[in-house]
Amino acid sequence: MLQNNTTNKLLEMRLTAMADAFRIQQEDAKMKNVSFEDRFAMLVDIEYNRRKDNRLKRLISGADFEQPDACIAGIDYTSGRKLNKELIARLGTCEYITEYRNIFIMGAAGSGKTYMACAFGMAACMNYYKVKYIRLPDLLIELQDAARNNTLPKALKKYVNPRLLIIDEWLLSPLDDAETKLIFELIHKRRKKSSTIFCSQFLDDGWYERIGSEDNPLSDSIMDRIKYDAYKINIKAIDAKHDKSMREVYGLKASESH
Repeated sequence: MLQNNTTNKLLEMRLTAMADAFRIQQEDAKMKNVSFEDRFAMLVDIEYNRRKDNRLKRLISGADFEQPDACIAGIDYTSGRKLNKELIARLGTCEYITEYRNIFIMGAAGSGKTYMACAFGMAACMNYYKVKYIRLPDLLIELQDAARNNTLPKALKKYVNPRLLIIDEWLLSPLDDAETKLIFELIHKRRKKSSTIFCSQFLDDGWYERIGSEDNPLSDSIMDRIKYDAYKINIKAIDAKHDKSMREVYGLKASESH
C-alpha cells in the first residue's frame, strides 16, 4: 500500500520516469542488496536524463530546421569545397554563442550553406540553447503582416528571444526601406544578447548595396551591428569546372537545400 501511495505521488508530481523506475526496482529482487542511497541515485538519474532528453526534443522541434538531420559530423570535407575544418570544429562547440558573436556562411546555390547552418543549430540545441531557423523572405512576410495588424512587438519577440537565430536566403532579394527598418529593429534588439547565422549567396562586402536605398542610414547601422564580431565561412569550389552541388552529395532534392 505504501509503495502504491509513493508511486501515485510521483505521478502526481509528474515524475513519471522516476515512478516507472521505482516500480521496476520494487519488482527486482536483486535491488534488495543495493543500498538506499544507490537506489535513490538511480531513480534521480533516470528522471533527470528523461527530462533532459525531452527538453532536447522540444528545442529541436521548436527550431523548425530546414534540415533537421544535419550535424557537424556530417559536414562533407571531400566534395571539392574549400572549408576551414578547424574553424568549423571550433564553432561546433558553440563558444561563439557565449561570446554573442555571429556567423556569415556565404556561397553559391547548392554549396551546402543551409546544411552547415542547421548543423550549427543542432549543436546549439545539444547544448540546450533555444534556436530558431527562418528564411528571410518568410521572416519579412511575417513581420510585415504583424506591422499591419499592430502586433509587431509580439512577432519580433519570437525572433529576438532565441539565443541562436538562423536567417537563410539572407539578402537573396534587395530590401526596400520598409523591410530595412523591420530588419534593423530585429538586429538591434538581438545585439549583444544572442547570436545570428546569416546564409547568403553574396559576399558580405556586397550586402550594403542590397539593404535599403543608397541614402538610408539604416544600411550602415545594420552592418555595423552584425559584421565586426562575425566569423566568416566562404564556401568556394576548389575546381569550379568540376563543382558538384551539395544537394547531390547529401542526397537532397533541390527544394530541400541551399
